[in-house]
Amino acid sequence: MEKPSIKILLAEDDPNLGTILKAYLEAKGFPTTLCVNGEDAYNTYLRESFNFCILDVMMPVKDGFTVARDIRKVDKKIPILFLTAKAMQEDIIEGLTIGADDYLTKPFSMEELLLRINAIFRRTYSDKPGDSEKTFFHIGEYTFDYSRQILKIGDQEQKLTSKEAQLLKMLCDRTNEVLDRSEALNKIWLDDNYFNARSMDVYIAKLRKYLKDDPGVELLNVHGRGFKLLANNEDSE
Repeated sequence: MEKPSIKILLAEDDPNLGTILKAYLEAKGFPTTLCVNGEDAYNTYLRESFNFCILDVMMPVKDGFTVARDIRKVDKKIPILFLTAKAMQEDIIEGLTIGADDYLTKPFSMEELLLRINAIFRRTYSDKPGDSEKTFFHIGEYTFDYSRQILKIGDQEQKLTSKEAQLLKMLCDRTNEVLDRSEALNKIWLDDNYFNARSMDVYIAKLRKYLKDDPGVELLNVHGRGFKLLANNEDSE
């Protein structure tokens, strides 16, 4: 199946960088609309149809975090990539808490930006998996529908971001076994560097919070190795 077109909303208040990014992305076949402040970006998002957002964190009128929160009220699934001028742990945590799929610290290479866009897009808009790939899981009292990115217990549903869903799927594929930290980082974040590792720790903490309503489910840190999802399951297809 041919990959659908990615139409990008780009919010960047630096006119030089914004123009360069827009030209590069369009040269790579991604129609891109550039906005120079957060308020214009959100209003443009409401007027037009996009399936990917790149938001600078520091913008006038309305910052990137505020824009992302507003967009997430409308669409829980659309991928959001933050551009940040400095790798501040607080900024990274706030962005991931809002529901960002990834972030890039300035300065960055155009090639890295392209790799991250394609990786996020594949996770979010991938073709229907083959029959051999399992997409529905029981986690104790929870059910997890990977294809819909929904974790459910009773009548409570939690919509997951694409990265949350992919990380939880990797854990489910290895229930009661150790998921190697480097394997998860390289598959989901494309690099096992320090900042990505801290980012994954934030996602693990969020998944642990989502799974707290069943005391029979535990998400453990395995020192020096990775993570282990413990659950007593009556597994079914």
